[in-house]
Amino acid sequence: MKGYLYETHSHTSEASACGKVSGADYTDFMKKRGFQGMIITDHFFNGNSAIDRSLPWNERVAGYVSGYKKALAAAEGKDFDVLFGVEFNFEGDEYLIYGIDEQWLLENEDIMTMTRKEVYERVHATADAVLIQAHPYRERGYLKDIKLTPEICDGIEVYNAANPDYQNALGYQYGRKLDLPMTAGSDIHFYNDDPMGGMLLPHRITDISEYVDMIRKREGIPVRITLEGEMTAVSEIEELTVPTREPDLEIKYVL
Repeated sequence: MKGYLYETHSHTSEASACGKVSGADYTDFMKKRGFQGMIITDHFFNGNSAIDRSLPWNERVAGYVSGYKKALAAAEGKDFDVLFGVEFNFEGDEYLIYGIDEQWLLENEDIMTMTRKEVYERVHATADAVLIQAHPYRERGYLKDIKLTPEICDGIEVYNAANPDYQNALGYQYGRKLDLPMTAGSDIHFYNDDPMGGMLLPHRITDISEYVDMIRKREGIPVRITLEGEMTAVSEIEELTVPTREPDLEIKYVL
């Protein structure tokens, strides 16, 4: 398969409490795994954030973008692209927001009190952004149910390498049913030898707006990448597209 491979879902130790790798240390590892670049999508303040919530808003934002900035600085001169995104949480349902930046966050402190629909409308009204539901069928011990939001998302993450195949397959079928753009990512928190996910793009991107445009045009291919470097379109992998079981948690459709 030809194209440029990008990680679309990643976490740094600077901003995500669950992150084990500094943004400064990702470049060489990702290049060895075949990636041309990555989008840093740390957990925002309403998720598993590493940022002190008692800080003033501008200091919190500065801390939040620090992992991304360290990754960006470390990749300079290494033929590797680092872009910015956000993973935004509500009640266990999380969304990857692409197309907003540090300045936008500084100007929109009230997003912390907004509903899902209000956040969706805000990012569309004030930025050239998209909102993708991440790992929609994820099940964890701390989750009470699966919340789906078909009316307020621009796409579905159909392959998340950190989740079981059947959960990804359920997400894939959900994305097909909605006929929305599909994405894939590793949801990487630390170095590992496991399969990874990503988007194979037709050309190199150096600005997040280019990725947003590709999502809207459905130009990228969601792929799985093995440790050996074998890259396969998610749509061609039966275990990632045909669910082998139903979810254990109750499914709720919410706004």
